[in-house]
Amino acid sequence: MAYDEPDYRRRDTGGTGTGGLREDSRFGSDTGFGSTPAYQTGSFPVASEFREPDAMELTQRRAVSQAELDEVFDDPAHGDPGRDRMAVHVIWEVLLLVAAGAVAFLLYREDSDALRGAALDQLLVLAAGFGLLAIGASLTLRASAPNLALGPIAIASALHFAEQGDRGVLIAAGEAVVAAGILGLLMAIVVGIFHVPGWVVTLAGALAAMVFIQQRSAPVNLQGDYDPTDQALYLFAGVAAVSVLGGLIGMIKPVRRAVGRFRPIGDPAQRRGGMAAALTGGALVLSSSLAAVAGILLVAGQNGPVVPSPGLDWTAFALGAALLGGASAYGRRGGVFGTILAAVLITLFLRYEDAMDWDMSRLAIAGGVLLSGVVVTRIVETYGRPRSRDDGLDDEEWTEPDPPATGWDSARRTDSWATPLPTQPTAARTDPWDSDRWGTSGR
Repeated sequence: MAYDEPDYRRRDTGGTGTGGLREDSRFGSDTGFGSTPAYQTGSFPVASEFREPDAMELTQRRAVSQAELDEVFDDPAHGDPGRDRMAVHVIWEVLLLVAAGAVAFLLYREDSDALRGAALDQLLVLAAGFGLLAIGASLTLRASAPNLALGPIAIASALHFAEQGDRGVLIAAGEAVVAAGILGLLMAIVVGIFHVPGWVVTLAGALAAMVFIQQRSAPVNLQGDYDPTDQALYLFAGVAAVSVLGGLIGMIKPVRRAVGRFRPIGDPAQRRGGMAAALTGGALVLSSSLAAVAGILLVAGQNGPVVPSPGLDWTAFALGAALLGGASAYGRRGGVFGTILAAVLITLFLRYEDAMDWDMSRLAIAGGVLLSGVVVTRIVETYGRPRSRDDGLDDEEWTEPDPPATGWDSARRTDSWATPLPTQPTAARTDPWDSDRWGTSGR
């Protein structure tokens, strides 16, 4: 069979035609004798076409849409990675639940009366007040502006409520909450306008609250007859519901992105926009108001005088509980049940420490909680980061490379022709094989 016969340049692919053969599109269409062959028109593949595709061509990515980019990056405009992994929070929260149950069992074995009757009501109110402090701390940690004034605000609010409680619960508590909110607003304005670290400004706010506390040199007896232990179970259930609901809302990607936008991604002094400043300021105002309510519950539920103190131990407990619950010290990341579980665990431990007469310093306990929370932050940041940061570009889709060449493809890639054959005139010959160049090469 001669080279210029049509079937010579066809492949058997099950198609129709002579012997089920199909024209190979790489060599052009065959019109039979009398037509100009491909090698005479210069259209035959040249050596530059007979090369293996390089690595860049084989790994060329397709274009990624904005919707897909949102799935990979939590803040595409600024490069913050998103899609945090929540498995580490689930595992840690289960461990917190087991730890709280273990401490409750130890407390029950040592003093069973501490978990029943009026003692249990006081414990629930203490856990509710402490839970509000932890919620405020967790909120500001997620906003990457930890509020160091939580403890002093709680003590100042407790002192004010104790002094003005006889004027009515709503009036005394309302004044304390409004004053705390104003202080939080002032801190928020400074943090938002100047874009400075929240801990610096809130430390100044803590000092301002301490000035109010120092004006009382002796313990203040509680005025009025408000007793929150009558609604202890409802108070604790409400605080727990707020904590869990806040955690669930924080799992929503746009909310998580917005609340944690103040978290630095490069230069920490770079401004992150008006929305970031507004949400961070709102977190400071809300956390300060929650601290005021927490202070009122803590003093009213214990039926004892309020001792003036700086309150930094309560700040350490609040931040430590939030960190221990899974809120990251760097901002944005956090779990669902961790904050309230950590608050319950610390409350039970404090009551167990009293039952055991260990006489441990509250500052020492708060420092231990803070250090434990720092360890948890490292665990959360290590195993809660998006998989795209750890594994490179696993979340991006790649185009599949072409399958290995076979048949004519192999022949094309191993051919050593460097240039196309020169085009020969066809007017003077009747047979395309009748050429001097072919004749002389065979002599």
